[in-house]
Order: sequence, then structure tokens, then C-alpha cells
Amino acid sequence: MFERLREDIQSVFDRDPAARTTFEVLSTYPGLHAVLAHRVSHGLWKRNLKWLGRVVSNIARWLTGVEIHPGATIGRRFFIDHGMGVVIGETAVIGDDCTLYHGVTLGGTSWEKGKRHPTLGNDVVVGAGAKVLGPITVGDGARIGSNAVVVKPVPSNATVVGIPGRLVERRSPRDTAHREKLAQKMGFDAYGATEDAPDPVANAINCMLDHVHVLETKMSRMCEVLKSMGYTDEEVDLPELASCEIVSTADELNRLEEGERGEERPGKIQEK
Repeated sequence: MFERLREDIQSVFDRDPAARTTFEVLSTYPGLHAVLAHRVSHGLWKRNLKWLGRVVSNIARWLTGVEIHPGATIGRRFFIDHGMGVVIGETAVIGDDCTLYHGVTLGGTSWEKGKRHPTLGNDVVVGAGAKVLGPITVGDGARIGSNAVVVKPVPSNATVVGIPGRLVERRSPRDTAHREKLAQKMGFDAYGATEDAPDPVANAINCMLDHVHVLETKMSRMCEVLKSMGYTDEEVDLPELASCEIVSTADELNRLEEGERGEERPGKIQEK
């Protein structure tokens, strides 16, 4: 018992830079209090003292703002940061070294008996306000971004953001260095305020724009070859397809504007 308590306290120090002393953690961290109370209520639940387990769980809910059903199964070194508004359903299963932030719901989507809540693997982080719903599995090392709504299984080591939850995939080598940098910086943020965090929808549209730009270049070359072979057709003036990109953050827009200004050579006459 004391070994588990030491692990829980150490997990707070490992994941919360605001933690200063053991006494402070034991006396002021509602997430830790909720986990300790759940250990008691879960033990009562397994001994078929279900009403008493619910009473302990309900008292902990009043005191901490965290509602953990006594039937939920929770692994070692589980940490709830801030805690307020966290709800964990009866058939939820949480692995070792997982972290939940405030406002997280591990809920069900059905009124039927049986498994109806999520299963989290080891080392899973669920950001503030996220909702993971239904009997789905979130793989080891996965990250659920702030306010995401996840209703489908998540593979291991993936990051999910948005409503509904979408996987944020690593950029391929053929993408521009700018977008690769954004994808790497995206990572995961518990509060949905990651610097330079791109919009997955904007990324998808940008990929299509890049594809159209490549097709336009190839078509232009094909037309030149056909003209050299004597083919003639009515000339149609098309607007020039310059490099374009949908920006999703103010920093991206500023960088693009700075890049455009940097391309202006000294002494170049600007049209007015």
C-alpha cells in the first residue's frame, strides 16, 4: 500500500512542475485524493459491497470534483491534474502511467449492460476537456488533444485532435520544410494551445493545393511539347497558380508575410 502511495506521489512530481513538497502534494492535490479514494471504493466494489463503494465514491466526488465509478479499473502511477470535472465510467480500464487533465470524460454511448466505456493503454495522456466515448481502445503512448471527441479506436503512439477526433500524422519527406516543422511542433498539448498548432482540415486542403500546383506544372510542360510538335489550339489565359497555403495560426501568417518580404530583392521596383 505504501509503495503504491509513494509511486502516486512521485508521479505528481514527475508530471507537475508546480509540485514542491510531499506534504503539499498529499494535502492539496484533489487528483491524488480521488485516486486514493477510488482504491478504497474499488476494493469494496470487488468484495461485493457495492453500495458502500458507491458511497465512498460519492463522498470523494463532493470533496474533489472527480467522479470515478468504483467499478472502473485503474493501473499504477495514474495522475489526474487539477481534477475538476473528470468523469470515469464503470467499465473503463486505465493502464499504467496514464495522465488525465480536468474536464475529461471516459464515458459510454449505450445504455446496455456490459463493456461500454473506453480502455486506455499504458502511458496515455488525455488533454483538458476531451471526451473519449464508447467501448474503444486507445493504444499505448497515445495522446488525446484538448477538447477532442474520440469515438473510434486510437492506435499506439498516435495523437488525436479535433471534433470528431482526427489523427495528426507525421509529414512525409516530400512536404515542405515549413510544414514538416509544424507537424513536429504539433506534438501534444493538454490545453489545446500548442504554439503553431496547425488545423488538420487546413493541412488536408494544403495537400490538395500542392497536388494541383504539381499537376498544373506538368500540364504546362505537356502543352509546350504538343506545340513543338505542331499542335495548335485556342489560347486560354489562365491565372498564374502561385504557391499558396491556408494558414491556421497568426504566427504562420506572420512567417509567410516575412518570407514574402524577404523574397523582394533590394533595388526591385515595386508596382503601385
